[in-house]
Amino acid sequence: SGGSDQDRDQEKELQKGKMQRASIRFKTTLMNTLMDVLRNRPGWVEVKDEGEWDFYWCDVSWLRENFDHTYMGEHVRISHFRNHYELTRKNYMVKNLKRFRKQLEREAGKLEAAKCDFFPKTFEMPCEYHLFVEEFRKNPGITWIMKPVARSQGKGIFLFRRLKDIMDWKKGTAGKKLTSLEAQPARNTVNPSGSHDTRSSEDQKDEIPVENYVAQRYIENPYLIGGEMAVSYIPLRAWLYRDGFARFSNTRFTLNSIDDQYVHLTNVAVQKTSPDYHPKKGCKWMLQRFRQYLASKHGPEAVETLFSDMDNIFIRSLQSVQKVIISDKHCFELYGYDILIDQDLKPWLLEVNASPSLTASSQEDYELKTCLLEDTLHIVDMEARLTGREKRVGGFDLMWNDGPVSREEGGPDLSGMGNFVTNTHLGCVNDRKKQLRQLFRSLQGQKKTPN
Repeated sequence: SGGSDQDRDQEKELQKGKMQRASIRFKTTLMNTLMDVLRNRPGWVEVKDEGEWDFYWCDVSWLRENFDHTYMGEHVRISHFRNHYELTRKNYMVKNLKRFRKQLEREAGKLEAAKCDFFPKTFEMPCEYHLFVEEFRKNPGITWIMKPVARSQGKGIFLFRRLKDIMDWKKGTAGKKLTSLEAQPARNTVNPSGSHDTRSSEDQKDEIPVENYVAQRYIENPYLIGGEMAVSYIPLRAWLYRDGFARFSNTRFTLNSIDDQYVHLTNVAVQKTSPDYHPKKGCKWMLQRFRQYLASKHGPEAVETLFSDMDNIFIRSLQSVQKVIISDKHCFELYGYDILIDQDLKPWLLEVNASPSLTASSQEDYELKTCLLEDTLHIVDMEARLTGREKRVGGFDLMWNDGPVSREEGGPDLSGMGNFVTNTHLGCVNDRKKQLRQLFRSLQGQKKTPN
């Protein structure tokens, strides 16, 4: 029949496209776990310097300088969106979430808007200084945390409880231009650990005259956790990785010493300089271990609620920037989410990283990142093996595909009735190797089956 002839023609076209891409030319400047994964991928070939590439895991400074004048063929893929900073700069993230919350309140009412109450009260400094002072005076004695909007690894962060401390800071920044050394690093700065330093010129938005900070209400009763997801924006498709790390401070928590960064910052870059840091143990637990620990302490229902609240954070934060991100079919993004869990098991979004550290701090860390990156490449699918209907690829589960994805087979039940369960398995068993074997075997089988 005509239909099957058409199918065969499409199949031939697809095969032709694939034959032309028998080898995939990749490029990256990041010399860490990522390079190992790319070099070990069958059929992938490294391109040096100015050679033509099909896949580029670039750093954000390259993006700012080159994206607009780089021609990209249909099949080419690149690892960032043009304005990814709408979600990954601390001040923009909060601005977009506040705007999204207002929009939800207008369109769907207060109850729906309350689902965005997962970030601490935050003010951009110095421009919202007066609003901040008003809020500060309403709640004297509570602890606030100051963070530079575009730095990473805990640099420039401090805690305070007195307005005097912030006035000293304000005097120090008033009229102070950014120095080229501090906030405008050379274009491809690589820090000593080998991971890319995300304080790139792109993130600084050249026109900013002083270094902007956010003042954020400090969560005084913490647990801590992190997760990774891969995203494309139009339509919004989000895949959540099953594994991640819960990060801890190496030093017993107390609010008596707000100047002790080992107590208040769990960044590996900070913790590893602590005198009693143990490099093999680190300050991390695999998420599975953390989930089991919480279940034994608080019961499985409380843990289900917590992880469902985190799913809500992932989706709402992406929706908050969906309309402002310049979507492009060539782009994908691997986001690293930093979520703090308080003692009531409420999750708080602290920040989202566009360049989650891909440098391993331990063997366990190396293995997790290797698997995460391999599976990210499976989803990007340069080899054109997937059908586009998959709900799981390795350690990634499709949680949003222009709407929520159900764990059950069949379409989502959006009536508000029924037991809709989102297709996420964060901190659950990750039998990715077995799943990938089955997936690729079934895809091979589908190819061999005649129309």
